[in-house]
Amino acid sequence: MYLPRSLISNLYLHLQRTNHPLSPPVLILVALEPDALCGCRILTQLLKRDYIPHKIQPIAGYSDLEKAGRNVIHPMMESQGGSGGVVVCLGVGGLVDLGGLLGIDTDEDEIRYGGVEVWVIDARRPWNLGNVYGGHPQIQPTADGTGAAKPPRVEGGQIQRDYKPGKGGIIVFDDGDIETDLEKERDAYLALVDMPEVEENDEDSDGSETEGEDDRPAEPHPGQKRKSWSDRDDEDGSEDEDDRPRQRRRSNSSSPIPDSPTRPKQRGLISLNGPPKSSSAVSRSVSPSPSEAPKGSSARTLRRRLLKLRRKNELILQEYYSLGASYSEPISSMMYSLASALGRTDNDLLWMTIVGVTSMELYGRSSIGVAVSSRKSTSSSAGWLGNRGSRTRQLLRDEVRRHNPPELADSGYNSNRNMFPENCGIIPTTARSPTDTSIRLSPEPKFLLIRHWSLYDSMLHSPYLSARLHIWSDSGRKRLHKLLAKMGVSLVQCKQSYTHMDMELKRGLRTKLLKYSEMYGLDDLVPSADTDGKDRGGTKEGWGFVRSWGWRATLSAQDVGVVVGAILEVGRQAANTIQGASWDRGPENKELSDEDGTLEGEEWVGRFWDAYDALEKIEELKAALPTAQHLHRAILRTGTSLIEKRQIRHLRAFRMCIVKDGPDVALFTHPAALTKLALWVGGAIAEQEKESKGKLGHGGRGTPLVVAGLNENRGVYVIIGTGGGGGGTMGFGDKTAAKEKKEKQEVKAKARELKRQNKEKIRLEKKEARRKLAGDDEDEDDETESEGSDSSSDEDDEYDEASQVNGFGRNKFGNAFQEVVEETNARVRIDSFEHCVVEVKKEDLSGFLESLSMKAVVG
Repeated sequence: MYLPRSLISNLYLHLQRTNHPLSPPVLILVALEPDALCGCRILTQLLKRDYIPHKIQPIAGYSDLEKAGRNVIHPMMESQGGSGGVVVCLGVGGLVDLGGLLGIDTDEDEIRYGGVEVWVIDARRPWNLGNVYGGHPQIQPTADGTGAAKPPRVEGGQIQRDYKPGKGGIIVFDDGDIETDLEKERDAYLALVDMPEVEENDEDSDGSETEGEDDRPAEPHPGQKRKSWSDRDDEDGSEDEDDRPRQRRRSNSSSPIPDSPTRPKQRGLISLNGPPKSSSAVSRSVSPSPSEAPKGSSARTLRRRLLKLRRKNELILQEYYSLGASYSEPISSMMYSLASALGRTDNDLLWMTIVGVTSMELYGRSSIGVAVSSRKSTSSSAGWLGNRGSRTRQLLRDEVRRHNPPELADSGYNSNRNMFPENCGIIPTTARSPTDTSIRLSPEPKFLLIRHWSLYDSMLHSPYLSARLHIWSDSGRKRLHKLLAKMGVSLVQCKQSYTHMDMELKRGLRTKLLKYSEMYGLDDLVPSADTDGKDRGGTKEGWGFVRSWGWRATLSAQDVGVVVGAILEVGRQAANTIQGASWDRGPENKELSDEDGTLEGEEWVGRFWDAYDALEKIEELKAALPTAQHLHRAILRTGTSLIEKRQIRHLRAFRMCIVKDGPDVALFTHPAALTKLALWVGGAIAEQEKESKGKLGHGGRGTPLVVAGLNENRGVYVIIGTGGGGGGTMGFGDKTAAKEKKEKQEVKAKARELKRQNKEKIRLEKKEARRKLAGDDEDEDDETESEGSDSSSDEDDEYDEASQVNGFGRNKFGNAFQEVVEETNARVRIDSFEHCVVEVKKEDLSGFLESLSMKAVVG
């Protein structure tokens, strides 16, 4: 079931009212990523203010989530001797059946969920519809057995205003997409849940359909144990040669494409999460019942209609899951909306939200999945989340103005507020006073860590400049030097710390960048809004966010996002080994087997707490700056090496490169670090395509990229698949796609009109024939069925067309990975919440990539 955006505070207010000293602590499961980390910070601040006990548990992947369900959440159930409670999932589990994975939705329990209420806040899409429209607690009969208890106020999966929490269940926090965009999927899901069981056989399918469900191999359930490499090898060894492919397929249980819901207890990856709904809960169901059947209809005809309707609804759900990955509103933004509804917003919570939202852009997470941004960020229909992202950033800018009004009493600025450095085009590097902790809007250029590096290094390591100036080549370096020379900045000056540069150079830097950037195709290198320095309620589109901690530090939101991400990906202790020490994990870990990634996951969890502390303690954040700089130096070195040595191969569906040697290989065993490298390389490829061909490949969507990083300790390759960028974002599309869509609609409209005319003519002819053949029911059944078939065909065509437009340009690597696993013998581990990330055994890489090259990886 899902909680509408308008009722976002209802569950928290109920928790606040019912909390007492003996209440079990709220369990918060957090993904190891900056956005989820910031959302956790916001939530814990709210809980602390209300004296609600809570416990935080970092989750590295699906295996960790399953372990937490088995060891922590399942014992909380009332049927297991626990007292229930609330579990909050931040960035974990939105794509899988949480009830089965956590072990709280089992057929053995008399009371499903056992008082355990799971809140799901996730930015990844698609949703698992079993969580969205299922997840209801069991409705128990009354004590006298004469009737049923009053069901909770949930209609069509949507929680109503008078809903009473406490019985448990899975509740998805809707950011607005479920209520507005998934109406067709909701109707299909509820119709399948309410549909009676019908056996499908060869006679009913007339030889044109697939075999019945009983003849198909059982699909894996997302709640089953994810097996280690050694477990899989043992199983494969115990089977015959002919059984190996099936056994390997069954061992991979994190499919991003769930099965359709069915009435029997044999559940696929979408769980029914409860018995058939009452008539009020499934008022939109359109499945025919025998009492509603037309007079004279045979049982065989009814069965065929029901099977046709079921296939149609299953197709709708399959199309939804096949659209590909995408991202919606960030977790931190959702948590800030909760704080705003409670009237608890302040500068600290606002800053956490800004950092979380900014981090989404750093990892290429957009409405077309993980992809390279190859368009101007100021375009309303492209960039991070398209128009929705622009609205989110504008709301954050408005919140900054609301919480940080100009203080006219500040010394030196009381005469004219436009004298503030940021309003004069200067990047602020210091606080206004020793006690200044305000958040300001700043005209941030697309440089990297400029306040903590030299101007030259900041420009050199900027992914934006690297792609557009071809920094990896000698000519690209010369181009950068020429740009600095035209701006009147010598190499000696630009290679010293930016904070110690001549003030006159810093004052004129923005003006010079605006003047010369267009000559090098750097149109959006610096924001162009409000260039006159006057902020008269202007939008300041493209401006960044900066916060000061007195004289101790001044950092931008991007700086904090880069540093926190580096702590999660590399580790704070890495700063001590940057000057040439080895990156080995230590002798104690070498003696232990880590084939299933257990030790690696524990190491990542330790980094989570370092990053969690750094968000609040500015000194720890500053201490991790060298780690972030080292990571981005490694990205520049490795990316340059891949391009110069021509190690990027062009396969049928994507480009591919492998990182298996060099001094920085161990850095890229973390999926997020490998993602940053892939985005750097993908941006370079996109710019090369535009310069050589004048446009992006793959129909304007850019060429997808697969990057594999060798993890020598575990003998596996970590693989990340990124979209090529470009193309239209979800719901908008580019001009070409919109034009093609309009033309298709016109053609289909003419075809449908002609079909209606022919059907009317045929109907009149059949009506005349029925008068002569009175009593022949079969003809009447066939006519009704034929009309229904034509109608459903029209509807299917319309849905297919809408699906193609909505899914244009999306990252489909998660679907492609799963298809390869089902078709090959490759030993694969899909444990990351990012489904475009997969681990493949070292020996199976070539076969895996060969099969992957035949798949559709971008919509």
